[in-house]
Amino acid sequence: MKSKIFKRVFLGLAIILISGCFLMIIPRVLSYLNPDKPPVGYYFEPLGFLAIKIGLEDVINKTPAIPEDIEALKNIEYKSINGKSLQLDIYRPFNIVKPAPLLVFIHGGGWKGGNRADYLVYLLSFAKKGYITATVSYRLLKDGPYPACAIDITDAVKWVMANGEKYGYDPKRVALIGGSAGGHLALLAAYQWKSKNALKDSFRLAQEHPGIKAVVDIYGPVDLTTDYARNHPLVTNFLAHSFSESPELFSEASPIQYTDKSDPATLILHGTSDNLVPISQSILLKARLDSLGVPCVYRPVPGWPHAMDVDKRVNDYCQKEISSFLEKYLK
Repeated sequence: MKSKIFKRVFLGLAIILISGCFLMIIPRVLSYLNPDKPPVGYYFEPLGFLAIKIGLEDVINKTPAIPEDIEALKNIEYKSINGKSLQLDIYRPFNIVKPAPLLVFIHGGGWKGGNRADYLVYLLSFAKKGYITATVSYRLLKDGPYPACAIDITDAVKWVMANGEKYGYDPKRVALIGGSAGGHLALLAAYQWKSKNALKDSFRLAQEHPGIKAVVDIYGPVDLTTDYARNHPLVTNFLAHSFSESPELFSEASPIQYTDKSDPATLILHGTSDNLVPISQSILLKARLDSLGVPCVYRPVPGWPHAMDVDKRVNDYCQKEISSFLEKYLK
């Protein structure tokens, strides 16, 4: 009797192990067989973490060395407010002979964390491709809730527009690129965000940013008025109000509210298994831009969670899609 029970337990464990191994290798096999399609993920987040742990997946190098042919101009102040210096970094090829397009990267971190060096893997890669790249710091939640960071990003765009000649980029060919909270801020700036509560002397983008030719949204939230968003602590902390207290604030902080026919071309990259920012947010934005006739490229990445581009396969795919998009709409 004990022998039969042991065999059944052993067989059950073996089946689970074999099934698990099968599930783990399927994404890599599918991607190998379909190299031109988006990389397939694991759909179940713990499996993705396990794939990284056992070496099936590689993570990106978050601190790559700066190549010898790339010049790094760091800690450039674009604004000072309340005694806090807000800075940006610029990376440009040494062999630039004429003004190049500028890519401005905006980091994520739930509006409360992250730093401008987080996107170094993108900054250096696109600088190697002939772009000038920049990455921007902004006030985080500890320095003030919304609209502080939105004001900072629009002020950073104003600074960018005024300093092209000094740093060698073309202010008429600028793209904003951000992930998560950074994607949200990139969309706000690109779609001409306005705030009733913003400081009177802060910059307003309306009709003043002809150089914003493209925007890339990597799994960023676009509508903060949904049931999910209005009850999420990240959102309510960001806005410093509950929805019942100030419903108009949730609308004001939503990029979808500013969409119109004049918006720049938009690329959306989003994992279909994102448990933080629902994929429905990107589907909503795609539908809205299509209805307005705004060029929009939507690339759902199957089976991947939030922050999917820390995985090298996904990051490589994102860079390929961004490159293709920029070649068409920026260069």
